[in-house]
Amino acid sequence: MKLNIETNIADYDGFYERLIDTHNGLSEEESQMVNAKLVLLLANHIGDAEVLIEALALARKSVADDVAGKAR
Repeated sequence: MKLNIETNIADYDGFYERLIDTHNGLSEEESQMVNAKLVLLLANHIGDAEVLIEALALARKSVADDVAGKAR
């Protein structure tokens, strides 16, 4: 696996706060647009298709696992 899933942000609480602040005052549609644009910007920055494919698969599996856990 090339994707780094270990904590790699020194101030992850501060980053999370900024991420939430980015969405403050936006409609649901605007918030989804911000998320989509952020994903594309970061994907371009990463630039490694193998890493991006791993990230897509992991994100989808994580959501599926969360949904399955709620159904129990």
